[in-house]
Amino acid sequence: MALLEAAAHTARARISAVATFDHGTGEAARVAAALVADRTLALGLKIVTGQSGQPGSTEADWRAARWAFLRGVAREARATIVTAHTRDDQVETVVMRIMRAAGARGLAGLYADSDVLRPFVDVPRSAIATYIRERNISVIDDPSNASLRHLRNRVRLDLLPALRRVRPKVDEEILAIARRAAEWRREVERLVKGFCPVDHMGDHFAVAVADLAGYDAASLAIIWPAIAARAGVTLDWRGTSRVVAFTTGGRVGSSIQLSGGVEVVRTRAQFVIRP
Repeated sequence: MALLEAAAHTARARISAVATFDHGTGEAARVAAALVADRTLALGLKIVTGQSGQPGSTEADWRAARWAFLRGVAREARATIVTAHTRDDQVETVVMRIMRAAGARGLAGLYADSDVLRPFVDVPRSAIATYIRERNISVIDDPSNASLRHLRNRVRLDLLPALRRVRPKVDEEILAIARRAAEWRREVERLVKGFCPVDHMGDHFAVAVADLAGYDAASLAIIWPAIAARAGVTLDWRGTSRVVAFTTGGRVGSSIQLSGGVEVVRTRAQFVIRP
């Protein structure tokens, strides 16, 4: 709601549409989506609403459904997605990725280069709350935000407050790690683009076997996520481990499946990423 108000007053002419998604998790989600729609219409802007057909039960389910909707709206409008992620969201994201043993690529978090704009990513959540309060902006706080069933809430409500008590500057330290990781990620992607070109053929992407020859497993674990990202595929550490092993041991004509509905096929001359 803060993003909606700020955009309406500073960049109205650039707003193609306001998109809101009902995750189907209950009354609070329905009321929140309705609030966005009502306020958007009152501001004289176009509203696009979506609703989950099969409500998920996990944060990952909700995130996947929400992003599928948002990307669909953006394609239809030929527009860029803008979200209200804050500095606090970035800290929480990086902590969660540390807990999941992410590598440097993942530790960039929301600082990684993206086709999504996040104008609040360096703004504390407390400043957004002040903005809302001073302008009397109506908001809905979903009760699920207080549920310790969800990892992000446990990080937000329990872990980070405990860390801050013993290490007051922990947020700044976490953000510094994320900035260094983002710089490292950009440099890796620049280097990989230079020595390992990816051929794009419709919905297929291919990299030459010869371009990956001679690298050890540790190097391939850095190179492959950058290759996959150019094909629109995000590799977690499990997927990275699988494709690295496949690179060094896969037979011609064999394939492996990766998350996101894609597979990697080994031909005599190429590794092909395809649906």
